[in-house]
Amino acid sequence: MTKLKLIVLLVLSVLAIVLVLQNTQAVETKLFFVTITMPCAALLGLTLLIGFACGILAALGGSKKRKTQTELGT
Repeated sequence: MTKLKLIVLLVLSVLAIVLVLQNTQAVETKLFFVTITMPCAALLGLTLLIGFACGILAALGGSKKRKTQTELGT
C-alpha cells in the first residue's frame, strides 16, 4: 500500500509540474481592490501551495479531534 501511495504522489507531482511549466503566459488576477499581473505558472504554483497547506491543516485538525474522541471512548 505504501508503494501505491508513493507512485500516486509521484504521478500527481509530475502532472502538477508539467501543468505549471506549460502555462507561462501572463494573466491578470484580481484580489479585492488590487490587480496583479503574473505568469500563469506562478499563479498555479501559488494555488497548489495554498491547497497543499489547507490539506495539511485539515489533516492535522482532524487527527486531534479523532484522538480526543477515542480517549473518551466514544
